[in-house]
Amino acid sequence: MIALDPVPRPLDALPSRGKPQAVALEDKAGTLTYAQLEAAVGGMAHALRALGLEPGDRVASWLPKTRTACLMPLAAARAGLVHVPVNPVLKRAQLAHILADSGARALVSQQARLAVLEAGDVGADCRVVDEGALASERTLPPSEADTDALAAILYTSGSTGRPKGVMLSHANLWLGAISVAHYLEIESEDRVLGVLPLSFDYGQNQLLSTWAAGARVVPLDYLTARDVIKAVERFGITSLAGVPPLWVQLLEAEWPVEIASKLRRLTNSGGALTPRMVRDLRARFPNADLYPMYGLTEAFRSTYLHPALVDAHPDSIGTAIPFAEIVVVGPDGARAARGELVHAGPLVAQGYWRDPERTAQRFRPAPAFAESGGMAVWSGDTVRLGDDGLLRFVGRDDEMIKSAGNRISPTEIEEAVLSGGETGEAVAFGVADERLGQAILVIARGDGSRETALRERLRRELPSFMQPARYDWRPELPRNANGKLDRTALRASLGDK
Repeated sequence: MIALDPVPRPLDALPSRGKPQAVALEDKAGTLTYAQLEAAVGGMAHALRALGLEPGDRVASWLPKTRTACLMPLAAARAGLVHVPVNPVLKRAQLAHILADSGARALVSQQARLAVLEAGDVGADCRVVDEGALASERTLPPSEADTDALAAILYTSGSTGRPKGVMLSHANLWLGAISVAHYLEIESEDRVLGVLPLSFDYGQNQLLSTWAAGARVVPLDYLTARDVIKAVERFGITSLAGVPPLWVQLLEAEWPVEIASKLRRLTNSGGALTPRMVRDLRARFPNADLYPMYGLTEAFRSTYLHPALVDAHPDSIGTAIPFAEIVVVGPDGARAARGELVHAGPLVAQGYWRDPERTAQRFRPAPAFAESGGMAVWSGDTVRLGDDGLLRFVGRDDEMIKSAGNRISPTEIEEAVLSGGETGEAVAFGVADERLGQAILVIARGDGSRETALRERLRRELPSFMQPARYDWRPELPRNANGKLDRTALRASLGDK
């Protein structure tokens, strides 16, 4: 188990934590040792700097899990730039919004992806770079960056409006990597399969926490559960992270006993595991410790449940991770056994990029009774603290849709539905779904005669995880006293759906 050193370093120093000849990354193309990782980061950083970018400029990447995508968090940091990873499944409209909102000065991608872009998607002051152009024989040495300096902007949807950028410093990312590597007890001999998008804090941290422990990461873009099973066998995987929909797929798949027995660690976030899923995972992977976790991009990760407690408390989200202070605040602002989860400490992000109004709503001074001073993240989630000292999730105060590990803005879905004219009014909700956690339901005004055309258009304009699963067509939608659509009444009309 790695030591819990609370002193952060520049993010690009992570390769120095592995033994030079140990393997840091392995994929279909072969292996990359820690010494080679360090050299590759230095070379890519030099190539980025050679683009004429200034310190603090934003550089976006829109890539599958190529080696370039894996190295970009460290290379951008070494070059003094701010990395903006874009989920590769997003379509051109979502990409264009993130590029414009972040003020990206460069976009690193692939020719096949760039070919689908249209005029105006990339600003005139944003340079487009093919990932193959980032190789350089020259190198930059490790940086001496201020650990409070901005290192990355991760875009996540809010309950209203388009995705917003969460600002993360070198210290946020470094301490997050150390914390996770410590409590997951990652050893240098571990082989971690990276199946989650690198644009998510959970997916990116798999890279960083693995390298913080001097272990080996195996990035994988998978299409089916069978792809994951094959990778576990081929690469001798010991650690696998997932979200509930992936676990459903993996539990339904055929696992040879000898392959399932290779796994030593399973981690879950992006939605709660049901007690039944916990039992099934424990039975299918008997040699693996199971770590349920709770987190939010604004504070990276908040809690985890120790594997020794999982069988007895499958409904718990556990206790605070290292470097985090978690307090429960009641409506009166005092400490409570049931109330809002508030996260304080050095993992708290720096706010939302160029959005002081929403920053002020979510990032507020820590409660007076908290040991950590400074700003805290007020999650909007209600939790309960049991007599056993464990936290349990109660509910979400906002209207965020959480489907297949993705946080989806209802407003963004509604805007997409309304943009084609198939209906004049629409409201999006998340409804319970066994496989996805929540599925997207759209209540729309009309008779449904244009639903087929609407579905065909959205398949072109939205990524798969944002596609509504069902439409509820109604002749009229209720309004409140202010003349606005009455979301409360609409939600109530769904009953237990």
